[in-house]
Amino acid sequence: MAVELAHQACIHPDCASTYEAGEVLSRCPRCGSLLDVRYDWDRAQVPARLRDLGRFDVPAGGLGRVSGVWRFGALLPFAPTEAQVTIGEGHTQLRPCPKVAEYTGIDPTNLSLQYEGLNPSGSFKDNGMAAAFTHARLVGAKKAGCASTGNTSASMAAFASASGLLKPVVFVGSGKIAYGKLSQALEFGARTLQVAGDFDDAMARIQEVCRERGVYLMNSLNPFRLEGQKTIMYRVLEGLDWEVPDWIVVPGGNLGNSSAFGKAFLELKDLGLIDRLPRLAVINAAGAPTLANLVNREGLRWNEGRVDMDKVAAYYRGLDERGEKAHTLASAIEINRPVNLTKCLRALAGLNGVVRTVPDQEILDAKAQVGTEGFGCEPASAASVAGLRALVAEGVVDRSARVVCVLTGHPLKDPHATVGYHGYDAGQLAEAYGGYGVTRAAYRNAPVPVDNDLGAILKALDDA
Repeated sequence: MAVELAHQACIHPDCASTYEAGEVLSRCPRCGSLLDVRYDWDRAQVPARLRDLGRFDVPAGGLGRVSGVWRFGALLPFAPTEAQVTIGEGHTQLRPCPKVAEYTGIDPTNLSLQYEGLNPSGSFKDNGMAAAFTHARLVGAKKAGCASTGNTSASMAAFASASGLLKPVVFVGSGKIAYGKLSQALEFGARTLQVAGDFDDAMARIQEVCRERGVYLMNSLNPFRLEGQKTIMYRVLEGLDWEVPDWIVVPGGNLGNSSAFGKAFLELKDLGLIDRLPRLAVINAAGAPTLANLVNREGLRWNEGRVDMDKVAAYYRGLDERGEKAHTLASAIEINRPVNLTKCLRALAGLNGVVRTVPDQEILDAKAQVGTEGFGCEPASAASVAGLRALVAEGVVDRSARVVCVLTGHPLKDPHATVGYHGYDAGQLAEAYGGYGVTRAAYRNAPVPVDNDLGAILKALDDA
């Protein structure tokens, strides 16, 4: 194990305990804070120039040729090449999207969408699983577990099945998973338990099970998983010819991506590989607004690592007292208790970030706009586009800014949302989605019923 270059460190400055990379931890055993994976950069073989990263210079058959994570292994040097696990993740695209740019108010040449739906399991999670499964292999884990709104379970089950390394156990909340995602976990052979409750309940239970049974936790509490998710930003930089954008906009659920992206850029800046940092915008669904409420209403800040956790606890008590559960069609971010809250606050502080909420109506409208570019996304992904539109309207993001919105998952993750938006008439839409505040489809593209007759078909085409 290449653990001599890596260790785990508590992110709380008054603790700052360190642990070997070979230990299986999700929180600091001493104080309960989150952990980072940190490296001895002086001994790591980091290229002198950013554009030298990610080159396909590995031997024929090496994993760097098939993995968009491990070809950036120089910036996550915790595992030797022979230990690295992959299912071909990370071959994603940064796409210029002038139609979506016009919708958001950004100059047409200045918006790109980072499309993570092209990963093997259909979401960004595969980047993190490549790193987490590699660490699991290094420590000799036998079983893997996660709580999931869908994408984590699909990715974990895919890696477990393809690699044959671990037996996967998945906890999902009752009725809180899109069928496109649940079908993957079932098809890939995961032992799936539907816990009475929501994601937050399932997350609490899986942590208990991992402690009791020695199951390796694959949620983003695992610091090694976030190392893999850093590579999404390396591919963004590669797609921009290694120039740093002005803004990165990302949906906020469990806050693993925003945390990983912040760590990626701060490390690059410390290493002298970039000379400036982008700004970060994290977008919550209005039905799951924990981060936005804590930051914008309660004034919660990173505060050099001394986060006011009493304020967080008081907020969560209020949720319990009101019986308030997350409620959004963007199921991947339907989370009220994000486990990476403190790391996200660090990213916001380091990247001069902002947090906003967008209602489900605006999320589905934005999702329809993404579809006009010839590809699509699941609802949670479209929160980044809806959020950018709001930030441009506020004047927070300038029209001339160079912006990247991250699309986290494939449209077939939740086809019901797409077909409902385009296929339902106004009454059906209000009946099905009115409880989520969605009552109209401004960009509806409904299927047209037509008689089985050439004349009728030609007339329908002429009327289009």
